[in-house]
Amino acid sequence: MHLQAFVIEDNATIRENLIGTLEELTCLRVAGTSATEVEALAWLQKNPDHWDLVIVDLFLKQGSGIHLAQHIQRARPGQKIVVFSNYVNASVRKRCAQLGVDAVFDKSTEIDALVDYCSHQCFLLVSQAQVA
Repeated sequence: MHLQAFVIEDNATIRENLIGTLEELTCLRVAGTSATEVEALAWLQKNPDHWDLVIVDLFLKQGSGIHLAQHIQRARPGQKIVVFSNYVNASVRKRCAQLGVDAVFDKSTEIDALVDYCSHQCFLLVSQAQVA
């Protein structure tokens, strides 16, 4: 059983390293990726039921991770959203919490915490499947 993720990250090196790390260390599998807000919105609309978790950077080549978080919460309230960004501070965390983002991780210091978060989501997924 896999946790299906959609990764929105404009830096190809970071995106590929992140995917490799999460797929190696957790049950997460990447269902799709995007580098821009427009690409992400198109993928999300085309694949509304093919993902369990979105991992999004705040600043993209085109568009904004904040706008994407707002869109996802309107379209699918309660959907798991994680922000993974270099621009994390107290005000960013507060704004993300107001938007319903489940967790915020700093790329430079919190990759282990992101892996732990995804591992926990995998545990919850397996636990729910066993109950059902």
